[in-house]
Amino acid sequence: MSPGRAAPSALPGSVRYGDPSGRWILLATVLGSGLAFVDATVVNVALPDIGSDLGAGVAGLQWTVSAYTLTLAALILLGGSLGDRYGRRRVFVVGVVWFATASLLCGLAPDIRTLVAARALQGVGGALLTPGSLAILQATFHPLDRARAIGAWSGLGGIAGAVGPFLGGWLIDVANWRWAFLVNVPLAALVVTVAARHVPETRDPVAAARLDLAGAALGAIGLGGVTYGLVAWPDADLDQPRVWGALTLGAAALAAFVADQRRSPHPMVPPSMFASRAFTAANVVTFAVYAALGGVFFLLVLNLRVVAGFSAVAAGIALLPVTVVMLLLSARAGALAQRIGPRLPMTAGPLVAGAGVGWMSSIGTGASYVGDVLGPVTLFGLGLALTVAPLTATVLAAVDDRHAGVASGVNNAVARAGGLIAVAALPLLVGLSGAAYADPTALAPAFRAAMLICAGLLAAGGALAAALVTRPTPAPAVESPCHTYCAVAGTPLHPDRG
Repeated sequence: MSPGRAAPSALPGSVRYGDPSGRWILLATVLGSGLAFVDATVVNVALPDIGSDLGAGVAGLQWTVSAYTLTLAALILLGGSLGDRYGRRRVFVVGVVWFATASLLCGLAPDIRTLVAARALQGVGGALLTPGSLAILQATFHPLDRARAIGAWSGLGGIAGAVGPFLGGWLIDVANWRWAFLVNVPLAALVVTVAARHVPETRDPVAAARLDLAGAALGAIGLGGVTYGLVAWPDADLDQPRVWGALTLGAAALAAFVADQRRSPHPMVPPSMFASRAFTAANVVTFAVYAALGGVFFLLVLNLRVVAGFSAVAAGIALLPVTVVMLLLSARAGALAQRIGPRLPMTAGPLVAGAGVGWMSSIGTGASYVGDVLGPVTLFGLGLALTVAPLTATVLAAVDDRHAGVASGVNNAVARAGGLIAVAALPLLVGLSGAAYADPTALAPAFRAAMLICAGLLAAGGALAAALVTRPTPAPAVESPCHTYCAVAGTPLHPDRG
């Protein structure tokens, strides 16, 4: 199905929730964004099998996760801008096709280098499709039905996040890790078919005339250089050119990115936003909290499979309580923060999550799910439920309504950058290198140390919130998907801009 095929026309903001056209639009956007949601959770389950089958060391596993996050974090704001300018449906469908093609390459990869390259391409597809799903809902649904449509998208996305690890673990157990990627292809074909036939095209008539391509390139080079240097460091001394050279290049590119954003007429990250103390504080807390999350999700499932001896299915569903708790409590946490202000929830939430992660450090050989995993994972989820909705609401309330989409996009990119840096740095900090991840006696102490570091990051996030976060000056109300469900992999993207 060609991405350019015409779909039924509809006036912007005219589709009603109960109409057949509304249900088709929801199906396309839920399934499309679900591809990225499911993939983000499935890959961590597959890491031990990938390493064993392709002969990869810790660095290979790090890059299997980080290559995707790198391109996604660097390009997600650009992806939203492309949709606004060239058509949200068009860019969304191109992203789905791109993601599916890259998934096929992942599933067929003969070696770890090919897999990492394909994962980077997957991230490009994710950066195109992820902003588009909510932007399509915002642009097509009638204002009276918009919140209901976004709530349905959010709830069904939460279900996809819960089903993903189980599905991935089952595919790995009954077949092999390659099917965790190959399953994306038929799902993507369904999304493209539905979108091409039933999703109307929309654009932003006042979208920027130029795209900040230089900013996107500098951001990618900066994050890539720092990540490469940190990943290469454990297997090479700091005085090796490939280590210090990559770190120097990355730091220089990030500095150039900041300079570019200051002088660009159409910056990806408007510097003026950081004049708001509330916005800056929320993003500092975001970086610390999501860095910890990146480390936990990278190493916990690996530890469950290698050290505790869980099957792929059991390890995959071990984090299910996080999704369940967030589905049940995120809306309540957002309402609480609205009544009393965000400081207390954003302080208590990371501290509670940090307690759960500290408890996780005791998960070792012979651990049982009910006795050793369920408690800390549930406590961790409770802390996230207290944190994420107030954090996102603070970001949105700290800026004018017209900048809400960009602000939440920046916050999403900060969250993913935090996870990216953590996955690169943690093995270096705990002395995990080579094939040590496959040795329970080597992985167990490294996992304990890593979880304590992540717990410290969460505690730091809570302390920063207590010191820096204040109730933002009220801004015009905006509809935020986190009223229903807040994502774990990255903060929710506001529907105005994706």
